[in-house]
Amino acid sequence: MAQIFSPRFVLALKLGALAAVLVSVAGIVAWRIGYAEPERGDAVEQVVPFSHQHHVGENGIDCRYCHANVETGAFAGMPTLATCMGCHSQLYTDAPLLAPLVAAFEQGRAFHWRRVHVLPDFVYFDHAPHVANGVGCETCHGRVDRMALVRRVRPLTMRACLDCHRAPQRYLRPREREFAMGWQARDQDALGKRLVRDYGIDTARLTDCSLCHR
Repeated sequence: MAQIFSPRFVLALKLGALAAVLVSVAGIVAWRIGYAEPERGDAVEQVVPFSHQHHVGENGIDCRYCHANVETGAFAGMPTLATCMGCHSQLYTDAPLLAPLVAAFEQGRAFHWRRVHVLPDFVYFDHAPHVANGVGCETCHGRVDRMALVRRVRPLTMRACLDCHRAPQRYLRPREREFAMGWQARDQDALGKRLVRDYGIDTARLTDCSLCHR
């Protein structure tokens, strides 16, 4: 039987497949370098070194004061310059560390904070249903009230998310305790199972692919 494809065509096909694999690998590496989340334990440097330890731990500022959309939006929101200057128009206004923030406010320029968690575009995450169903800030973000600069304490990988979605009772809190740092239940398993019922959480749907990949 005559050969359908010439040796040159077969070679070109193999080289094309190899090139496609190399491009895919290069793309993954580029994403890891440029867009992937920082490694756990690495503090994320900001233009202004905002200290959660000082603002939350020492001064007791509620998470929602700066992250105003966390209960209603997909993105928790970052503090506006007006929010920051609500205090710093009176306190530490001349501090050198705050100079970039003050200058941006006075000149009407945008001020960009660097995000700690950067999920890939194919992952859909919404803060609102998590907050509505008893997931505390500390569960994913750790004890930010002890962090001079915020760092990642939990990898927001598919495995980490599924660990929670498969057994939400291990992590749920009463809604009034969601923003409390260091809070612990006396019997988390019993409390979590009750909250799953009380909040009407459909545990069967929590592992549906379309929930996070739309």
